[in-house]
Amino acid sequence: MPANDLPAKLDSDTYTDHSPVIEGKLDNSFAEIDWQAPWLSHIVQLNYLSNSIEHLSRPSQQNSLSESDSLDEQYVNASDINTPDTIANVLKTAMTQQASHLEQSLPQTKPTHNRTPQTLQFVSQNALPDGEAYEHFIGTTGNIPTRDNLHDLFNGSIWLTFPKTKAVLNYYHMLEIDKQGISERRGRVRDTITVFDENGAVLVTADPNIGEALVDFDWQASLVTPRAKWDSPIQSNSSAQAAVYIFGHALLEQLLCPRKSLCAHSIVIHVTQSFFTLPLAERIRFLDDKVAEYMDTLLSKDDVTPRQLAPLPILGVPHFWVENTDTDFYEDSYVFRSGRRQKNKK
Repeated sequence: MPANDLPAKLDSDTYTDHSPVIEGKLDNSFAEIDWQAPWLSHIVQLNYLSNSIEHLSRPSQQNSLSESDSLDEQYVNASDINTPDTIANVLKTAMTQQASHLEQSLPQTKPTHNRTPQTLQFVSQNALPDGEAYEHFIGTTGNIPTRDNLHDLFNGSIWLTFPKTKAVLNYYHMLEIDKQGISERRGRVRDTITVFDENGAVLVTADPNIGEALVDFDWQASLVTPRAKWDSPIQSNSSAQAAVYIFGHALLEQLLCPRKSLCAHSIVIHVTQSFFTLPLAERIRFLDDKVAEYMDTLLSKDDVTPRQLAPLPILGVPHFWVENTDTDFYEDSYVFRSGRRQKNKK
């Protein structure tokens, strides 16, 4: 997807079926996940998820349970899972472990009107009643319908990582559903939610110039010249001033087969330098609050549109892709286009 194009349609309510799960095991597509990929490093419960999914998708490999105090080091055995809800059960366990580890209650929905908050949990796709909208079901019950496929695994991983932000997105879906009902035309608010939910990324920076340059499609000033200021997902740098964390679960799924033209739709969150001195888990909890606030403000505006999300060729993020160490990588004008904002300035 070129850097100044929006996807034709990204629909979080529309699903495509994948191969069925047999006896609690996952199909081979799950074995293709590179859990060491830099764009997955921020996922909460990453070790637990990777151990569980690798064990369930490679049943012939007899992994042994690590003797560790870390909940992340555990995994789910295939015999402990009731098919066909393998992914729902893995994610449910991950959420419960995370809440226990933090000594917090499970996350909840952000209710609209006179509704009460609902505790979030992952359930079988079969729990979704016929004819009921996916987002409405989550908003009224707290239940997140989950299928045994890669798309829903990554969706669940973002619920684990950014629960407050995901709840805010659901809240605005609910407001729009209450006002307009369900139809093929979602409107600008739900379109914006869907693009960010499926394809979003968050640029966090302590250098305002980097964020401004990204929004202006100035790839040299945002991604190339300040490369030394960018944090590495592999080895965090406390003196860094910029980092990108992927929010869109469809984007994570597409990155199973990385290609240069993949483009995220991003927001910019400004932080102080102290953000980059925090451990990763603390950064993400802080960021969940900030992104939730940002999206709450953005989606409450009458003129909100998906075009307010800044395109970002995701493999151009420093340290995300080895080929971008060569500055010629950014000379591809099909991917790194001048963009509508630059054109508007002329």
